[in-house]
Amino acid sequence: MGAPLSAWPWENLSKFKYFLYAPLIVKGFNLVGEEEALNWCFHILAISALRGLVHQLWHSYSSMLFLTNKYRIIKKGVDFKQIDREWDWDNFIMLQAFMAVIACYSFPLIGDLPLFNSRGFIYMLVLHMGITEALYYCIHRLFHSEYLFSRYHSLHHASAVPQSFTAGTATFLEHLILGLIMGIPMLGAAWMGGASITLFYAYVLTFDFLRCMGHSNTEVMPSSLFEHVPVLRYLIYTPSYHSLHHSEMNTNFCLFMPLYDALGNTLNKKSWELYRRVRSGNGVRVPDFVFLAHVVDVHSSVHVPFVFRSISSQAFTTRLLILPTWPFAFIVMLIMWAWAKTFVVSFYMLRGKLHQTWSVPRFGFQYFLPFSRNGINKHIEEAILSADRLGVKVISLAALNKNEALNGGGTLFVQKHPNLRVRVVHGNTLTAAVILNEIPRDVKEVFLTGATSKLGRAIALYLCRRGIRVLMLTLSTERFQAIQKEAPTECQKFLVQVTKYQAAQNCKTWIVGKWITPREQRWAPSGTHFHQFVVPPILELRRDCTYGKLAAMRVPDDVEGLGSCEYTMGRGIVHACHAGGMVHLLEGWDHHEVGAIDVDRIDLVWNCAIKHGLRPIDS
Repeated sequence: MGAPLSAWPWENLSKFKYFLYAPLIVKGFNLVGEEEALNWCFHILAISALRGLVHQLWHSYSSMLFLTNKYRIIKKGVDFKQIDREWDWDNFIMLQAFMAVIACYSFPLIGDLPLFNSRGFIYMLVLHMGITEALYYCIHRLFHSEYLFSRYHSLHHASAVPQSFTAGTATFLEHLILGLIMGIPMLGAAWMGGASITLFYAYVLTFDFLRCMGHSNTEVMPSSLFEHVPVLRYLIYTPSYHSLHHSEMNTNFCLFMPLYDALGNTLNKKSWELYRRVRSGNGVRVPDFVFLAHVVDVHSSVHVPFVFRSISSQAFTTRLLILPTWPFAFIVMLIMWAWAKTFVVSFYMLRGKLHQTWSVPRFGFQYFLPFSRNGINKHIEEAILSADRLGVKVISLAALNKNEALNGGGTLFVQKHPNLRVRVVHGNTLTAAVILNEIPRDVKEVFLTGATSKLGRAIALYLCRRGIRVLMLTLSTERFQAIQKEAPTECQKFLVQVTKYQAAQNCKTWIVGKWITPREQRWAPSGTHFHQFVVPPILELRRDCTYGKLAAMRVPDDVEGLGSCEYTMGRGIVHACHAGGMVHLLEGWDHHEVGAIDVDRIDLVWNCAIKHGLRPIDS
């Protein structure tokens, strides 16, 4: 059992806790237009919504690595453990909303208020600087005593990388006290006759804004500000200043004003040195490995870490909750096309090497538009050249970025730039290995669609060497015969060309490399298992059949900073081509992996992946 008042009263309600807002919603919206004294429920709801928006916007900004990477303070990613720990970060908004309701109906000072009162802002500022800041400083230091820290405050400090949501992550008792401290300037201003509607909105939202800024892990305060007005160093803190409190916890206790740390002799001597170092922007680390992804469609574009962390930290699925974001996502898509820049989506550490995911500003449907081909290749080429200039060791092309018809599986870029230092990798050797290792050893016959593609060819040649009969669906006899000639003479008989799906009506192992319609799926016999390497995945319509996922692998347990899921993959799972690039880096191979798959390397790459801790999904 936890310490008294450490747990939240609605802790067991999960997402149903939001129903506790129902009385406020009913009373607030029913009374709009009534006298102001009875309309506080509406204002409290509005402030609560805006507080949530402030925290979300700060999270989005600090997670946009293409904007903030240069000024990041702690060079780590946020992992799933921290995300789960901070899942209910908004509990404090609900608590303080209820506290505000009690205050509004308990104090007669808060009645009919003007929209604006300039005196109130002066009263509020004096009360905040003189009482709230000092009181918070003393109580904060008290919570760092051994007894209170272990029972209450340790939750807040458990987050390795401060985020805006970390600011809201604390125990019930802490936020209860914080709410009382916040109320002093507002109630004091009301008592002195300076209260106004604008005052309450401004104070609460500014309070949250500064708290989120301090926990943003991104140094946003310009150095010129402190150079021209040095006294500001003691009147307003910076994100780097507050980050030292999380790393060296007996220093920098202030709320927003380092003045109280100076007076209490708890000001960390490294504060300004760290600030100058971060603002110089010289601490950016070049990634060792880059996975060049692309967005599949407009709806899934919100599944990036800088939008909704609660969504990106889980495998992507279509949700009603995010459907209203479609118009906004569409507008962003247009901006991306106009801006046309590759941007960083996320990063993590594996074996001490920095891995980043960059994204080409193109959506899946564009890859099938003939007039888009040159533009897409141009952006991929720019990303490769940018990686080469930075000193990236390996860049792996995701999904359609290595489409054979688009650029020959990356061959186009390697031939055009023969002196590239960065290794270009399509990763399909490991993709083929994952698919092949999913096929049971006792299978004697498989049906293969997309049979003459890069992956289809490699899978067919590998299976025929094992004496497995491969029904290769293709209308091109020329392409089929070219692949058949690559097989050893004694194995060529196992490769059979078929031109219709009816040919597979007795085959229960389908390997799908080309999208198939529901009607085409009907030719599969009951009990068929569909292995697949097609993007997007086929529709799972047959209840009497089973469907495999896209080829993927689990990353090692010691990966650091991984906090987002890769499209429809679960936590800690990446597409096989992504994992293939990782293996290329970890092995230190100096060749490009582009164009046709070397069938002789399939087992080698698979064994290297297992050696480095990558595991099949079902392990």
